[in-house]
Amino acid sequence: MTDIRVLNDEAQFRAHATVFRRAMHWGPPTDEQWQVVLPSYEPGRALAAFEGDEMIGTTQSYASSLVVPGGAVVPHSAISRVGVRADYTRRGVLTALMREQLSTLPDPVATLRASEGRIYGRFGYGMAGRWRTVVIDAKRAVIPGDLTGRVRMLDQDTADKLLPELHEAVGLTKPGQIGRWAGWWARARDRKSDAENSVTVVHSGPGGDDGFLTYKVSENREFVHKLSIEDFVWANDDAWRDLWIYVTRLDLIDKVEIELALDEPVSWLFEDPRVVNTTEVFDEIWLRLVDVPRMLQARTYGTADPVVIEVRDKLLPANDGRYRVSPDGVERVEAEADITIPVALLGAVYFGDTTFSQLAATKWIEGTRLADADALFAVPQKPFCGTFF
Repeated sequence: MTDIRVLNDEAQFRAHATVFRRAMHWGPPTDEQWQVVLPSYEPGRALAAFEGDEMIGTTQSYASSLVVPGGAVVPHSAISRVGVRADYTRRGVLTALMREQLSTLPDPVATLRASEGRIYGRFGYGMAGRWRTVVIDAKRAVIPGDLTGRVRMLDQDTADKLLPELHEAVGLTKPGQIGRWAGWWARARDRKSDAENSVTVVHSGPGGDDGFLTYKVSENREFVHKLSIEDFVWANDDAWRDLWIYVTRLDLIDKVEIELALDEPVSWLFEDPRVVNTTEVFDEIWLRLVDVPRMLQARTYGTADPVVIEVRDKLLPANDGRYRVSPDGVERVEAEADITIPVALLGAVYFGDTTFSQLAATKWIEGTRLADADALFAVPQKPFCGTFF
């Protein structure tokens, strides 16, 4: 029988890391690798499945925060290191882990990054946000005008101290963005140390520091230089534009690559919009509403007549029920439902990346008043997180 246990000491954490890495087809961590990984473990937030004394499955959560439509910031669990040992798959181990984790999470919402798209829908996670990979022809990229502020390069020690504070100040303004925990920054430091040419620059405007980006440059056998932007955070349009000017005016750069929001208007920066090419669109945010009433009440809504939505949640039945959503808020009701939706697909529409009408057209949900529901959940910008974990 599968037994789910909470882990609290270093020996258990290292075994946890080994089982997860094996599930991902990687070898166990070396002593050197383990010293890098250890700070990312928090007592009480790592779970493991056991068969007797053998650890056979893993999952973990990190304490974070999440911006929802309307700008509210709510407590959030970032889920990671989900894996089952290859000789125990298809036996309900992952279901047991997910059920235990979701029923004990202290936060009303969770997100993860899915290794496979078919896994997490059955546990109530919905694909709620996507990114697009963009490649820019730097040799032809011309942004007219001059900088409005100042861009300065930081040494690594200064960046390690400044960036966590700056991200907390300016990096939690757009729906989908999440707070970064101490272990995240520790891993980011180690990744930058591995890349000798990793560079961080900070933008300053009239009110002080208001944006930053981290990048590295690689060179192929044909001596083509590619600048890869790894982290890009800004508080206002001037910081965003100035940092793009800095990147595209660097010498010895042939192309720039970045992952950004579906609707970020980067093409309009350039005299020739064709210098910007989208090469891939991929899922980023998988959202799990752990406390449906609280999360429905946390966000704001557009203008439309109220709609009653019936939610079904197999793993967390306390979420089952009917909710009247209106421009003024949300309340639980007994009225007849206009739309019935599983919790995973409610997560998919929560940030506005998809709509009720689109889901109905593909037969994933049924209901009436779809246009009103679309208007209520409409958002002015597509969700984007920009923090990988």
